[in-house]
Amino acid sequence: MKTKPLASRELAKICCAALAEKKAADLRVLDVGELSSLTNFLVIATGTSEPHLRALRVELTKALAEAEVRPVRAESIAESGWIVVDAFDVMVHLLTPEMRDRYGLENLWKDAEEIPVARLLAPAPKKVRKPAGKPVRKPARPKAKPRQKP
Repeated sequence: MKTKPLASRELAKICCAALAEKKAADLRVLDVGELSSLTNFLVIATGTSEPHLRALRVELTKALAEAEVRPVRAESIAESGWIVVDAFDVMVHLLTPEMRDRYGLENLWKDAEEIPVARLLAPAPKKVRKPAGKPVRKPARPKAKPRQKP
């Protein structure tokens, strides 16, 4: 059972922030909620090497643990160039540049809506609070003088 989309989006944001912190390249987020019964969002990121991929996975699992989210599964085959972390509503794919080019996950999910990472990571707009008490009235405008005929 999937959770509410807003909660899924927040989880995708947590994943992206952790990956961006560790310098993941070409970070992309795809909203696949309408296309998949397995997950709501795919997060796809590139690591420069196998050690970088492992560092990304470690940072990601730490961020999920801090958010009290336990990944369903994290899977990789040694030196495969591809790590998958399943956080249920968000599926994270960490790939080397070669694997990313070979499999083209973005093309497989081309019907999905892409969520701009910059917009996802942007801070929420601050709400303007109205001052408490009586509303302030604007002063009345002075009446215009009637025109005189020459």
